[in-house]
Amino acid sequence: MQLIGQVDVEAARASGMDAGKLQAQAAFVHERYVVPGKLPHMQWLLSRDERPIVSVRSGAARATGEPLGDNALYRIASMTKPVTSVAFMMLVEQGLVALDDPVTKILPEFADLAVGADGADRMRRPMLMIDLLRHTSGLTYGLQRQTAIDARYRELGLDEFQQKRSSDEFIAALAALPLEFSPGERWNYSVSTDVLGVVVERLSGLDLERFFRERIFDPLGMPDTFFELPEDRAGRMTDAWQWAQDGTLSLYDRGERSGWRRPLKLRSGGGGLISCTADYHRFARMLLRGGELDGVRLLKPETVAAMHANHLPGGGDLASLSSSMFSEADYAGVGFGLGFATDLRTQEYYWGGVFSTFFFIDPVERLIGIFMTQHFPSSIHPVRRELRQGVRHAIIESRAD
Repeated sequence: MQLIGQVDVEAARASGMDAGKLQAQAAFVHERYVVPGKLPHMQWLLSRDERPIVSVRSGAARATGEPLGDNALYRIASMTKPVTSVAFMMLVEQGLVALDDPVTKILPEFADLAVGADGADRMRRPMLMIDLLRHTSGLTYGLQRQTAIDARYRELGLDEFQQKRSSDEFIAALAALPLEFSPGERWNYSVSTDVLGVVVERLSGLDLERFFRERIFDPLGMPDTFFELPEDRAGRMTDAWQWAQDGTLSLYDRGERSGWRRPLKLRSGGGGLISCTADYHRFARMLLRGGELDGVRLLKPETVAAMHANHLPGGGDLASLSSSMFSEADYAGVGFGLGFATDLRTQEYYWGGVFSTFFFIDPVERLIGIFMTQHFPSSIHPVRRELRQGVRHAIIESRAD
């Protein structure tokens, strides 16, 4: 098993990065995780000033042994959330909605939500659109496995990747359950962004696939990002693997027969997309450039800046406000903006998906990192932290000086 690709030494030198450290980092991830079978495969892209410096991959795309291709497709799960958040903020810029609008303005089903496991309490203030963006809505995920409310989410399948409900049925099912807490009081990783996706659909009159395609993916040149896997690209779809308590991996979803080929009733704004490294890099470049790429502007620079600023109540961090057992972020010193976690020390903003995909953007150092694999769940290995730390240690010329 080989590590395919390399560090562009000239690009690293020109951008003020240590090529040797970056090469050692890529080799470390390969040797530590892929070779012993802890991860089935990996693809790692790092760019500075939008110029790729590291582009490597290793492992098998499928259980049948095909090597991972440069154009492999991955279930990016919660890396869908930043895309949905961008879509919503585009509608904010159009004047169709505001961050402080009550959610009931678009979703009247949420007019009288109960609070608490016994449903005895009521909201102390309305749920606002900003609560959906920053996960302070009081909604939850069944995968949190902490309360009677998230147990009901599991029973009803409310955070399954492939929903059997329409968007209207999904909202009705959520409205029948109590919130974990009154909006704005705590942070809890949840189906909030799925709800936000329904808001985008109702405001725009388009389903989420069409909105994303016409307003984001086609303008940015992202032809390989979609909710439903096209048959003509099924050959590029990777297998997804699930971790067991004994450390072994078992097949979760086969690439060539992926469940992501099925027609959808609900397109999950919180976790439904398939994408590839090249496409997501274009999306990240748009954000790094303040909302514009190759002459196409989706958002104003001030909107993008607001999205990766900390919007948690009182300026707190996740360690002080979170009630989540699981999320795709660290907690101490980490805030949350309008769709991203944000490191309060470095200003990096980032998110990941439950299949262990991950990206970060450092607007100060002008860095983008994208890591792709298909290992469920994402909480087993510290590879994300190791990648971010390794990149920071490889900076020779800091832009923060």
